[in-house]
Amino acid sequence: MTTLIAYVILRNESGTNWILDLVLFNAIALLAVISIFISPIPDDHLSRLGVALAISLWTLGSVASSIDTFFKLPFAINLDLVAEACYAIFYPLALFGLLRALRSRLVSRSLEFLDTLIIALGCTTILAAFLIRPAMTEIDGSNFQVFLAILYPVGDIVLFGAVLTLSIIEKLSVRNLFILLGIGIYALSDFYFLYISQSGGYQFGSLTDIGWLIGFILIAEGFWRPTNEEQSTRTFNPTIATIALLGSSAILAISVLQPAYFPRFIIAPAFATIALSFLRMGVAINDARNMSNEQILARTDELTGLANRRKFMTEFESFVEVSGSVLILDLDGFKPVNDTRGHDVGDQLLKQVARRFERVIPHDSLLARLGGDEFGALIKGDEGRDVALALRATLSYPFTIDGVEIVLDVSVGEARNSPGQYPTDLLLRRADIAMYEAKRSKTGVVTWHEELGVTGSRL
Repeated sequence: MTTLIAYVILRNESGTNWILDLVLFNAIALLAVISIFISPIPDDHLSRLGVALAISLWTLGSVASSIDTFFKLPFAINLDLVAEACYAIFYPLALFGLLRALRSRLVSRSLEFLDTLIIALGCTTILAAFLIRPAMTEIDGSNFQVFLAILYPVGDIVLFGAVLTLSIIEKLSVRNLFILLGIGIYALSDFYFLYISQSGGYQFGSLTDIGWLIGFILIAEGFWRPTNEEQSTRTFNPTIATIALLGSSAILAISVLQPAYFPRFIIAPAFATIALSFLRMGVAINDARNMSNEQILARTDELTGLANRRKFMTEFESFVEVSGSVLILDLDGFKPVNDTRGHDVGDQLLKQVARRFERVIPHDSLLARLGGDEFGALIKGDEGRDVALALRATLSYPFTIDGVEIVLDVSVGEARNSPGQYPTDLLLRRADIAMYEAKRSKTGVVTWHEELGVTGSRL
């Protein structure tokens, strides 16, 4: 925000110049990207990546537009087309990342990614397709220019509507409020830009452009706020994706019956929406089959949705054949909360702990609830201690249940494994002993070493 204020002051004093409007203006957007990545709140990495890529592409489009304004390049590159492409790709990436950032937990990453693409591509294409004919009588330019003029406000509406709806469903937290305000200001800036551009009153480098930057800054600030962890696990509702499929099918049907009704460039995204819908169907069937197998094996902890002890022990039999670390985690401060505030609060607390742990566990690792307030993790490779520290860091800020803040810590014991070197019971004993040492010494994380011995395990 300080950089933005400096830009505004300098802009008022010196007017339009390439250093301010090409370098400093776009540097502010990149600072928002950096802020998203360095946020200390443990978060889903794909949400950060999606939003960061979206803002980065928007910045690339802004850079291309600025260069096209200030300089005449000696080689033939249509910078205006580059800018338009970057601005267009901003919407599906932002939709994907922001919806992940707002949701407490996601069941299927593949389904969610495909649904996001279908909704973003399908809804935008449908609205643009049916608005393009009346718009052609009001907006000067080619069919493609008219399409782009419609695409941006439609994208803003879809993006803001999705964020607003999910914010209401998940209950309006501080994070959701920052993101909602950021998207709202971005969309308003877009609408104002399009309005004054059509009326011929837009001037490059106008101070009204800072609305986009303010939107990005607010979104980045949202990533510094914790998610609403009191919500239960939700699956992605495919209703809107189904509407997008039906609308795209209608566009293709109308194009067959009346080939000249829609411009040709409308047909490609409509066809792509239908193709993605069939791909989604295959992924959903595969996910359902896997979920059914998992339910039959009864290897899921009913309270947290994590793997249970049975799943953990089954996976552990093959885990001893690879290099890695076994982690045993025991919550500190949970029992007093459970005893004084009741098992219902204790259960909610365990669910929230599980959600935080899930956000930082590597995708090829196993996280399980072993019972009570004890968890276990199987981490492949040599990053076991780093993961242990990250798991502990997720509890560095308090939980909120029924308006009351609750502070917890965790003691983590790590035992490292070489392929086939140690039997399962020995590794478990070592990890358990290390966990007790971490609890006794209040150091948080302890890696087993020879001085600790091999007795005293509860497993």
